[in-house]
Amino acid sequence: MTATATKVAAPPAAEPATRQRRARRRGRIVALLFVFPALLLLGALVVYPVLFSVGRSLFDATGTRFVGGENYTEMFRDPATLKAVRNTAIWVVVAPALLTGLGLILAVLVEKIRWATAFKLLLFMPMAVSFLAAGIIFRLAYDEDPDKGVLNAAVVGVHDAFQGSSSYPTARARDGQGLSAGADGSYRTGTTVSTGDTVTLGLVGVAPKDLPEGARPARTAAAREAAPDELRGVVYLDFTRGGGGEPGRVDPEESGLPRMTVEAVRDGKTVASTTTGADGSFRFADLADGTYTVVLPGSNFVPPYDGVSWLGPALVTPAIIGAYLWIWTGFAMVLIGAGLSTLPRDTLEAARMDGANEWQVFRRITVPLLAPVLTVVFVTLVINVMKVFDLVYIIAPGPVQEDATVLATQMWLVSFGGGNNQGLGSALGVLLLLLVIPAMVFNVRRFRGSQR
Repeated sequence: MTATATKVAAPPAAEPATRQRRARRRGRIVALLFVFPALLLLGALVVYPVLFSVGRSLFDATGTRFVGGENYTEMFRDPATLKAVRNTAIWVVVAPALLTGLGLILAVLVEKIRWATAFKLLLFMPMAVSFLAAGIIFRLAYDEDPDKGVLNAAVVGVHDAFQGSSSYPTARARDGQGLSAGADGSYRTGTTVSTGDTVTLGLVGVAPKDLPEGARPARTAAAREAAPDELRGVVYLDFTRGGGGEPGRVDPEESGLPRMTVEAVRDGKTVASTTTGADGSFRFADLADGTYTVVLPGSNFVPPYDGVSWLGPALVTPAIIGAYLWIWTGFAMVLIGAGLSTLPRDTLEAARMDGANEWQVFRRITVPLLAPVLTVVFVTLVINVMKVFDLVYIIAPGPVQEDATVLATQMWLVSFGGGNNQGLGSALGVLLLLLVIPAMVFNVRRFRGSQR
């Protein structure tokens, strides 16, 4: 008797399930093949540099000796790094808050004007300018020389319109010719003069080309005699073009100094004040008999106002933040404006019909409803300002580079900008990554929540 093998057939219902599993497996393989190039680039450009930086931060400057956490310890002992951390904290607190606030205000106001699209385009245009170009623009705008820096030109113009400036900032008395310098920048006659006298006060240090328009020769004014009850004199430029003049004497070619303030002082008190004419002459009339000291106040010689030192140690960080605001305000306004366009209009109109004014509608309804959008904009800007490098490096001059440095610039300076310590620079890079990750995670969760 022979045994006959019987073949057990698979249940018909199992074949579709097997085909489905095979189809899903093929779909996963195809999806993986499509995603593989992106994963390869992500690993080469992101994952590998991060892992390499973490490993490099554990070695010394040469990269040959393992030092463990020594670079991280040194990082927080270095005054320059601590200043970079402080400046980064200022950036994180100030810039995103100002940008979010400005973006919100502009987005609300733009809705109420006719040319809203053109206005949005105008504010968004700086986003098309590279940070390099923007840095160069603001480096010139912040220049201390009013002839170059537009901001200081405006500041100087406003200051001079209200306070004025002296006509002779470089003028000084010639030594040994009867005028002595005071502690307050003034000049006075070394010996007292009496009513009925005529005094000549010679100054040097003024280029003939810098004389005020309309200045006339002082020779005639110096020859006039004073009346018994008056005190006369002349303030002149004690310099003859081409040489040949005699110091302390008014020569024919020497010019008077107009618009110079002159005071007559007696017993420490100013009893009379006047201004010189076109030929430098001045006259004090109806003076009481006695002796006086003639004084040229220090206000005649005050240096011109040069404006604000925007790129000095005290203001360099706020100045760079101002340039950052110029670039990113349009970005914040457009994003918040997009969120503003989705608000339920019936809610806003209902509030207005109930008697709420525009400020109450803005504070009680618009801002609370825009809270998710404002949060996303704020966190996105926080991530961005932590990485700011271009503006700080370009705008801050060399002498104040350390006063303006942030973590990104400090990392570059330590690694490649003269420090040549890539171990410490890698540690700074890891620190910057650790600071950025929480904000990135928060933003991703917000996006996923909004999608749900």
